[in-house]
Amino acid sequence: MATVYDFKVKNRAGEEVSLSDYAGKVLLIVNTATGCGFTPHYDPMEAMYKEFRDRGFEILDFPSNQFANQAPGDDAEIHEFCTMKFGTEFPRFAKIDVNGDTADPLFAYLATEKPFESFGKGIKSAALKKFAGMNNKKYGEKAYIKWNFTKFLVDREGHVVARFEPTKDMDEVKQEVEKLL
Repeated sequence: MATVYDFKVKNRAGEEVSLSDYAGKVLLIVNTATGCGFTPHYDPMEAMYKEFRDRGFEILDFPSNQFANQAPGDDAEIHEFCTMKFGTEFPRFAKIDVNGDTADPLFAYLATEKPFESFGKGIKSAALKKFAGMNNKKYGEKAYIKWNFTKFLVDREGHVVARFEPTKDMDEVKQEVEKLL
């Protein structure tokens, strides 16, 4: 059975990194964008990272520009924005595609392991459903990720145990992370 440890990704310098380097850690893998309305998620994510990293927790940040062109910068610009505006210290990787024929295999795997269910209820969810629906039509069955800041929780053995859409309350995400630590 495959795990996230079977995948390789590129860091911001373009070097290949094996996710087996994170074996034994609890991971929160997230696709991000610097110009998204969910960008404030960086604050609770960084707080979680600081609180839990000494207990074997890592956040792996993968910028993507596939949602309304909300991450137009290059890897260096995105990293500078995140570190200067939000003080992020968790690993940030090279910008990738998360949908379509060019989707990074890691995200295709994550979404296959934990498919999209819904954005939940409420005004934000209703609005996001409309925008995501228009955006993802072009990817058809390969619309793996519905919007920026979709998060996947991975246990210490490399298995995907939860998927959190960007509308999920970050306190609930934190509770689920803490359960695995």
